[in-house]
Amino acid sequence: MPFSLDTVRSEFPSLEIRDDGKRRIYFDNPAGTQVPSTVIERMCSSLREANANLGGAFSTSRAADRVVSDARQAMAEFLNAGSADEIVFGQNMTSLTLQLSRSIGRALSPGDEIVVSRMDHDANVEPWLLMARDHGLEVRWLPFNTETFEFDSSALDDVVTPRTRLVCVTAASNLTGTLNELGGLCARARDRGAWTYIDAVQSAPHVVTDVQAMGCDFLVCSAYKFFGPHQGILYGRREVLEGLTPYKARPAPDTLPWRFETGTQSHESMAGTAAAVDYFAWIGREMAHASGSRREQLTAGMELLLDYEQSLSRRLIEGLTALDGITLLGISDLNALDRRLPTVAFRHAHKAPADIAAALAADNVFVWSGHNYALEAARALGILEAGGAVRVGPVHYNSLDEIDEFLVVLEKILAD
Repeated sequence: MPFSLDTVRSEFPSLEIRDDGKRRIYFDNPAGTQVPSTVIERMCSSLREANANLGGAFSTSRAADRVVSDARQAMAEFLNAGSADEIVFGQNMTSLTLQLSRSIGRALSPGDEIVVSRMDHDANVEPWLLMARDHGLEVRWLPFNTETFEFDSSALDDVVTPRTRLVCVTAASNLTGTLNELGGLCARARDRGAWTYIDAVQSAPHVVTDVQAMGCDFLVCSAYKFFGPHQGILYGRREVLEGLTPYKARPAPDTLPWRFETGTQSHESMAGTAAAVDYFAWIGREMAHASGSRREQLTAGMELLLDYEQSLSRRLIEGLTALDGITLLGISDLNALDRRLPTVAFRHAHKAPADIAAALAADNVFVWSGHNYALEAARALGILEAGGAVRVGPVHYNSLDEIDEFLVVLEKILAD
């Protein structure tokens, strides 16, 4: 069958919740999505049947081993990693990045340079600034064009020097929704002897991720942004990970990926992460008629969902630009929707972002306001000290009708 919104929505029990009889419109998805029943069920099963630590001879421990192995393999397929050993789990993307920055810092020398981006969430900025401070590194900044909301083609070449050892950049902005093409950037960085560290937290729920085609050295994402539980995932290229010094307890294994996984992980969250990957594959089988491997199925499913999400982007951008006093902070060309996600940020000429978000919440429309941790992007756009922006983020379980309802409510709020 083709894409069926009703079928999709039936998989997400939270979409049926009412507050005092009023429906919820979940447009807060860039900060965390709702989860399908299969994710909930897989997590419950893990807690019920495999609630033990790893490596034991008894049945619950063996079941926990399978949960972890299955999750690692699922994420290797989701990211197209060369091996499941290149997948590291952690509490969240921020914790993983802070942890790995400690190991990467040991591999660098005073005077070496790192590049961080003005477009990024602070989780891919501050850990590297702290690392630079502690190891005597030089920081160079990759700017973005505040009129196009994209990186200029020459931007990386302008900041990378023979001393550059690490380039940290986002796959998609969590504020403006800009979707970056990173294959060329990673190739240019590698040609200059620099590693690349990619924040794919925002892109992973929407577009197919292929770390081998991208050519990155590291990539991080968060399962709770792609319809899974609160769980962080790191991909690291094997030869790079093997060359880093891990910070770990002495009894912990020295082999990959265990050397970078501190302490006991959340096995139930790992189970839920695998279920989220399987959800995309289910979409591919049932709605895109894909067969073959799980990777092929989830790729077909995500491509189908992205086509639908672009219709949401179009309706949302068209509706916002028709309202008086609205300024969009992101790509608004309807012929360039392939270069952005459905995450849309805006400001109003007279009403503060926090006041708009609060008024929408009173009508059970869930959005975020502020800088959304994109400190450098908000500063570059001149909105950091002015309350940031209102951020609206539909995903594939949202409907065009919900976009229209949001626009009606917003127009009333702005008219008051």
